[in-house]
Amino acid sequence: MEISSKENAQFFSNNIILPIDRSSFKSESSASKEKQSCCGGIKIFLGALSFVYFAKALSGSYLKSTITQIERRFDIPSSLVGVIDGSFEIGNLLIIILVSYFGAKLHRPRIIGAGCLIMSAGTFLIAMPQFFMGRYRYERFTSTINSTGSLSPCLQEKSQIPHSALEKSQAKINAGCEKEAGSSMWIYVLLGNLLRGIGETPIQPLGIAYIDDYAVEENAALYIGCVQTLAIIGPIFGFLLGSLCAKLYVDIGFVDLDSVTITHKDVQWVGAWWLGYLIAGVISVLAGIPFWFLPKHLSKPEGRKDSSSSSEQSKFITEDNNEQQKSYQQHMKIAELAKGKTLESVSLLLNFLPSLKNLFGNPVYLLYLCASIIQFNSLIGMVTYKPKYIEQQYGQTSSKTNFVIG
Repeated sequence: MEISSKENAQFFSNNIILPIDRSSFKSESSASKEKQSCCGGIKIFLGALSFVYFAKALSGSYLKSTITQIERRFDIPSSLVGVIDGSFEIGNLLIIILVSYFGAKLHRPRIIGAGCLIMSAGTFLIAMPQFFMGRYRYERFTSTINSTGSLSPCLQEKSQIPHSALEKSQAKINAGCEKEAGSSMWIYVLLGNLLRGIGETPIQPLGIAYIDDYAVEENAALYIGCVQTLAIIGPIFGFLLGSLCAKLYVDIGFVDLDSVTITHKDVQWVGAWWLGYLIAGVISVLAGIPFWFLPKHLSKPEGRKDSSSSSEQSKFITEDNNEQQKSYQQHMKIAELAKGKTLESVSLLLNFLPSLKNLFGNPVYLLYLCASIIQFNSLIGMVTYKPKYIEQQYGQTSSKTNFVIG
């Protein structure tokens, strides 16, 4: 019995079951979950932002493709069309500074979602004149001008124009093709494009900043590149959509198409310019939905939590620091309850002008702004009037012109 008891004691002493440190497993599992949630959240935001960039690029390029259609439908001069196209940038400039400053302190994904809704509302507003105006009326000429040999009204010979049309347009030709607007419904197009500019404002500054804040440093450039790639693909689909809608008659669904005596190759042809705006508006609404379900903050990657502390220092964090953090958070909560949100908003307003002054006091930033102004000044005008130039000077239809550009 004594031998057996000694053997049992020796056996149990050699096979002592040590307690498992569950805290290490919890910390490892929590760290892995945090990493997965961070990566998953930023990738969802990346996909949503890429789709928004695609939507805004599609609607913007579609507007360029409908310049001649809008000009012909509302009987307005090219100078007024330029004002309509520039209203997008006007709406953007009205609130870009306020959105960039105050939006960074608020719920950025939801602000982007609200911007998408405003952008879609503006896109729908552009198409509204089609439902308020009467049907499009064209003069029934002979087939001698039913071609696109010369679509430029300033360059047409008198022999190509019927006598009735020549008498009506003689004053306009003598005035250098300058004319007054035939309808005031173009104001809806201007206001809609203005709303599009306002809604598009928070997408780029807040979206890129959100990616830069919560993405891993080595992946941030790749994520931004993916977003810009979708922005480049958007105009392709925008001009292709413009080419498709230009082949459809403007009053499709409202009149019997068998009674239409002109084709899309005719000088007086106006395509279904409004149809593409309805499609672009629906895409903008769909693009803004995911942002309403994204969090205000994501857990930052480990490398960005505290750049000043090394990995060796992070190993020696003790429970005292955790207690200090808890007490500090409690004090902060009490202070927030005491002061309320008013002091925070007042501090934001007071710091707005000084931060703006510091920004414009940076010479490198001002030089970058000047370079951007020169770049876009030479680009926007060409992109806006390029479809009309090709259509009128080379005798191409609107559908073919948009297809070639796209």
